[in-house]
Amino acid sequence: MAPTAKNSTPLCSISSLFLSLSLLCILSLSLFFLSNTTHQSPNLLSQNTPVFPTNPLKVFIADLPRSLNYGLLEKYWSLEIDSRLGSEADTEIRSNHLWRKLQFPPYPENPLIKQRVFDAGEADVVFVPFFATMSAELQLGVAKGAFRKKVGNEDYERQRQVLDFVKSTEAWKRSGGRDHVFVLTDPVAMWHVRAEIAPAILLVVDFGGWYKLDSKASNSNSSNMIQHTQVSLLKDVIVPYTHLLPRLQVSENQKRLNLLYFKGAKHRHRGGLVREKLWDLLVKVPGVTMEEGFPNATGKEQSIKGMRTSEFCLHPAGDTPSSCRLFDAIQSLCIPVIVSDDIELPFEGMVDYSQFSVFVAVSDALQPNWLVPHLRSYSDKQKDIFRQNMARVQHIFGYDNGHPGGIGPIPPDGAVNYIWRKVQQKLPAIKEAITREKRKPPGVSVPRRCHCT
Repeated sequence: MAPTAKNSTPLCSISSLFLSLSLLCILSLSLFFLSNTTHQSPNLLSQNTPVFPTNPLKVFIADLPRSLNYGLLEKYWSLEIDSRLGSEADTEIRSNHLWRKLQFPPYPENPLIKQRVFDAGEADVVFVPFFATMSAELQLGVAKGAFRKKVGNEDYERQRQVLDFVKSTEAWKRSGGRDHVFVLTDPVAMWHVRAEIAPAILLVVDFGGWYKLDSKASNSNSSNMIQHTQVSLLKDVIVPYTHLLPRLQVSENQKRLNLLYFKGAKHRHRGGLVREKLWDLLVKVPGVTMEEGFPNATGKEQSIKGMRTSEFCLHPAGDTPSSCRLFDAIQSLCIPVIVSDDIELPFEGMVDYSQFSVFVAVSDALQPNWLVPHLRSYSDKQKDIFRQNMARVQHIFGYDNGHPGGIGPIPPDGAVNYIWRKVQQKLPAIKEAITREKRKPPGVSVPRRCHCT
């Protein structure tokens, strides 16, 4: 087991801002290329794979100042290197001053946005192009102590600027914000204005960062109870983390001599306490590798080797129920062992995760001498089928379009289009909620009934 410094950040944890750079920029550049043709991937595993509608999603883009999107990128790259982050690409851009030479289109003018409409009244949804995660991370990097305060908090000022702008528009007033789309890829993104954006469509990696807030709102004594007053699967979309490891083709797969692999931080908070208990149970078991993670090239190479030489990859809850580790495992054809009772997964209903993952209840996983014998009970044939099924869905979790700088057509079966197909699936319920709101008498509040399981 590799040693670690007390304050080291695990490889997967760097994805907070890395996901902002990778996901937010790609979403902002190409999120709206929704195919005009009926498309059903033959490789999806769900028996209920939907036939996608032929009508394109009509998107209006709120005209936010550049300082709230690409300007944040430029501000980030102009700073000295941030030791908390492990993005090699960012280090190169910063050290060579490449960011001054990059020609990003003036936001949001972009030829990739195929279904963009210029009248909000014609749109199905309104995309709010605020790089919220990056805004939060910039504040945390320069003045962490001010983050939860409003005075002296530049992130809060940017949040306020965004909300004041969109709430003044006729589009927001018409729908109460229910058809507006925000990208929140970190639990702290738009922290101070969450109650105001609660009716909107939120693109999030999971609901973990909302537990404590919702618990207080419901006057519940349970910190694990979500009342869904702010987040709900009826309106919000779970999006994949950006995977950090390269894709392994099934034809490249070799014999795997290790049974179970995990790389990350042992000590986490909230639901992540399960991870610490699992670590103590498994760290000395033969055939199991438990490593502390590092946000550097060495840690990345260790993860590639560990995942590609192991049959199973452990995915316990951390600070939140999910992490990029799951998507690294999929790209590495390492069968995910998901020990996270509260996890929500991207594209469910389109993808059947049980066809390539092992789901284990926390109560079972924490029994001594239970998990390893359970994993050893899977035959070689079963594991081969898992990996073959995994290979069929690897592309669904990829944001990269394979073009230099990310500028160019996106694949119809990648993460970008699947996110927007999920948004499109939410529209009937969202439009119904808008209609219900319109018929209420003055002074009467229609209760939010969006609890779902």
